[in-house]
Parts: sequence; C-alpha cells; structure tokens
Amino acid sequence: MRLGLALGYWSRTPAPGHLALARQAETYGYHSVWTAESWGSDAFTPLAWIAAHTTRIRLGTAVAQMAARTPTATAMHALTLDHLSGGRLTLGLGLSGPQVVEGWYGRPFPASPLTATREYVDVVRQVLRRAEPVRLAGRFHSHPYTGDDATGLGRPLKSITHPLRADLPVLLGAEGPRNIAQTVRIADGWLPLYWSPLRTAMYEEPLAAAPEGFVVAPIAQARVCDDVSEGLRPVKAMLAFYIGGMGHARHNFHADLMARMGFEEAARRVQKLFAEGHRAEAVAAVPDAFADEISLVGPRERIAERLELWRAGPVTDLLLTAPDPHTLRVLAELNS
Repeated sequence: MRLGLALGYWSRTPAPGHLALARQAETYGYHSVWTAESWGSDAFTPLAWIAAHTTRIRLGTAVAQMAARTPTATAMHALTLDHLSGGRLTLGLGLSGPQVVEGWYGRPFPASPLTATREYVDVVRQVLRRAEPVRLAGRFHSHPYTGDDATGLGRPLKSITHPLRADLPVLLGAEGPRNIAQTVRIADGWLPLYWSPLRTAMYEEPLAAAPEGFVVAPIAQARVCDDVSEGLRPVKAMLAFYIGGMGHARHNFHADLMARMGFEEAARRVQKLFAEGHRAEAVAAVPDAFADEISLVGPRERIAERLELWRAGPVTDLLLTAPDPHTLRVLAELNS
C-alpha cells in the first residue's frame, strides 16, 4: 500500500505550509501528493507550484470538479501539467452535487450523472490519445456542439499540443454501487469517500470486476497524538461540515453514504443541527466511532495496529490528510 499526502484545498487564505509538507512527504518516500477544489482555490495551480519544487513525488487531483471546466479544458490542464512535471500527474475527477454545480458553477446538474460522467471521461481520453479529432454525439458533452443555439460552424479538432502520455491515469470520485461499478469500467482507479477498513464487504460486488492495477485511493485524516478524542475533533468537524452543509437535506451524498455505513440516525441528526445553525452541536453529534473508523488517530502504537486493517483490504494508495511532518514521518515508518 502506497502513501500519499492529501492537501485538500485552501480555506480562507492561501495555505503557506502546503509546499513544505509536500517536500517533506517526498523526502519521506511518499508516492504522491494531492490537491482539491470546492468554491475557492483550484486544484491545478497549487500542483504546478508543487511540481516546480519537487522532483519525484507523483501529483494528483482529488478531485478536480467536472462542472468547473469542459472536458476538453480539463484535458488541456492535465496534459500541460503532465508535461511540466515530467509525467507525474494523475487526474482525479468528481461530479460534486447539485448545490455546488448549480449554486457555484451556474450549471445544471445532469439528469443522468452516470451518463454525464461517462461522456466526460470519454472526451478527456480522446484528447489524451490524440488519435483523431474529438467526436462525441453525447447527451451532455457533444463534440462538436449541436444544440439548438449552435451556429453549425463547429468542426472536430484535436489538441495542437501532443500529450506526453496517452494513458495518463484517470481516477473518479464515486459514491453508490452503480457509480462505483461504472468507475471500474471506465477509469483507472477510484477515490472513495469515508473509507472504513471495517466495512470493505460493502464494496466487494462493485469492485469484483476491477482489472489488474486498478487503483483504490481513499483519503483519511491522520494525527499522531496521545489523546484520541482530541485527535478526532478535526475529523468530526470535517464530517459535520460535509454531512450537514454540503447539500440539501433531501439530496446530500455525504449524509447518504454515512447512512449506508450504518449511522443513518446520527447522519440525519447532524444534518438537522447544522441546518438550524447549531454547528458546535452538529460536530458533537458525529459519533466518535464513525470518525475513528475512517481515520488514523492516536499514539504511534494504536495507529500501527489500525494501519494493518487498511493494508489488509483492497486499498492500493492511502491518501493522508496529515497536519505535521511528525505524523507524516511516523506513517512512512509504519508503512515501510
């Protein structure tokens, strides 16, 4: 199991410590470093900065949001950064939810998310292969565009720039059995959300057809500390925000996933408290047991024991949100 550093996205201001952590992770032998985006900093620019100050560590987006760019624009970002980094990029994509897609990007949330995702990946792969001009008679991503307001002057094009790698890896953030099963068919890997090494059976069926080399790369918060309860606070704060704030009460992928993992009553309570403005209470309502399952928190000996559970399952790459070089070093030593 390879280790990666998940830096996420900036919060209110640029994150000055991200570059130092990325360089430290490279020193400790981490395989990859990952950035993300929501409705603030983008995923690609920080990776370009990190690429310029590192030499070996792989670079990944976990995730770049599909609604933020057309698939050809995303492919342009990917092939450019892959060239600049010497072939170190992995492109992780995610659809996000209707609250972000429509509220931030001003785009309609697709009526058929699976179809929209499949078409998006198809176009990206066509650009990277550069075998011929991009063509797709799609429902959401037609190339050339043929909508009612089309001029009729569009023509198929292929990238002026030759991509460095036609097989640049494409990973997908996916939730739900059908979405995961499609990811196995069309992508090179899967970026799970809220992975629990105690509940791997729930993914056995959709992962059964995964080809050799298929990447399973969940993100987990990690913190070496003496007080487990204190160490879980950031995990619970993150969960309360995503489960309570990232979506509508009737349409929240994060809350639905928590419910499928056996914590439905708690998920709905967190949603209700967060929606009513009781954020501290919402954080407290996140069960310690759930936060603990999906993270690696506590003294070195405890983390060592729990890390074996992650290594025993189908996870190929563990992407760690680690706040300090000490935690990064301890995890590298334990995983060696």
